[in-house]
Amino acid sequence: MSVVSDTWRIHFDQSELLCKDGCGYYGNPAWHGYCSKCWRERSRKQQPNSLQDRHQNAGASPVAATTGYVFAKFEEKKSSEKWRRANTVKKFFSTTKSFVKTDVLPSSLDPKASLPCGTGDFTDFLKSLRKPATQFIQKHCVGFIESMHTREEMQVQEQSDMVQDFYQSMTAHFQGFPTDECDRMLDNIEKMIMTPLYKSVFCPDNSQDEQKDLLVQRRIRSLHWVTPEMLRVPLDEEKPEVNEKIFYAITAIIEIDSKRAPQDKLSCISRASNSIFRAIQSSNNEPATADDFLSCLIYSVLKANPPRLHSNLQYITRFCYPRRLMTGEAGYCFTSLCCAVAFIEKLDGPSLNLTREEFDQYMKGQRSEVRKIPVCLLQSDWPGLKQIQENQKVLADLWSRQEMVIRGVQSLEQELRDWCQHIGNEVQAIISRYPLEATSSSLKPLDRENGTV
Repeated sequence: MSVVSDTWRIHFDQSELLCKDGCGYYGNPAWHGYCSKCWRERSRKQQPNSLQDRHQNAGASPVAATTGYVFAKFEEKKSSEKWRRANTVKKFFSTTKSFVKTDVLPSSLDPKASLPCGTGDFTDFLKSLRKPATQFIQKHCVGFIESMHTREEMQVQEQSDMVQDFYQSMTAHFQGFPTDECDRMLDNIEKMIMTPLYKSVFCPDNSQDEQKDLLVQRRIRSLHWVTPEMLRVPLDEEKPEVNEKIFYAITAIIEIDSKRAPQDKLSCISRASNSIFRAIQSSNNEPATADDFLSCLIYSVLKANPPRLHSNLQYITRFCYPRRLMTGEAGYCFTSLCCAVAFIEKLDGPSLNLTREEFDQYMKGQRSEVRKIPVCLLQSDWPGLKQIQENQKVLADLWSRQEMVIRGVQSLEQELRDWCQHIGNEVQAIISRYPLEATSSSLKPLDRENGTV
């Protein structure tokens, strides 16, 4: 992402969205430009081999093969807690037996069977879990939730690894199904486990998410003066339909914080992005480019200043079903939002076609821009808009008078400097014309008694 100097517009290269390993999936700043798959593979190369094969070779049931693989990883990472974790795993296995009637569970589902995700409705998914063919899904999810609640003291990255390993283990059961059905199933599973885990894993106390949220919020608040013209936003705000779509996008961005499941937060991001695309198309009567979309997305984020923006992005990155972030519309929109936030954090004068002095003046409140209200809004009968228009006229008059005062002060300061320089030159001329020795020798001593010379 760069700023083109000749046209002073934001340029967005599509290659910046993709994984650095060239796998074709979307990367993410949280993974240093890699996709979740490549990032996890690179991280695991530095860790000991997992205990997945031990569970399978020992003749463990599919329940143990699925859930034991998730928790055995962390027995390796924290050897000091080996016995405590071993006891927790045993307890977990013993409690999950009550959820099924048979000892033998299928390692994978029959592709001819009916998945509880045909309609994509989460309520229908929960109802279908009562069927014997899908009760093992409920057993795995409930057992995993219970075990995660006993590990709330863990670091958030370790919790994220456990959730991602659980997704991976559950994906193995749906390998024979079409990709779209498998994705919908994992979306339902994600919502089922992350909704009750939300309070314990979102913005945890052992992370710096809250501090970074405040920094991002203050940064956006300090950039309140940025106008659409500075960002080269291709929006015609004189059209009512354009303003309506932008307001809808801003509302969707703010709504992200009210959702609990990662996929619901992603849905808000997708709705906001689609609304921005439609606003650009309504303004120009042509499809939006990536550069136009990014500039409008940055403008929408600045206008919205959503609460806990950093924490929400981190929550999605850590606990979302990874395929949703790697491909598809949601992955593109989420990666674009991450790029927009990164751009806002590094925003400077050249990015807005401003000099460093002008940018500093705006940041310090020494300069401001009087924004025009769209004509479509001024033609409304709402009395508040008329009051806003009158207030803007008063502010514009005060701003012009303030500029006159500032110019007068600057002129007076320059005159004072010139006068001081002039007086100094005259004193130097007098001293050079009458040397100090001659002047002091020509003076007669003072008669202190009579007060005369």
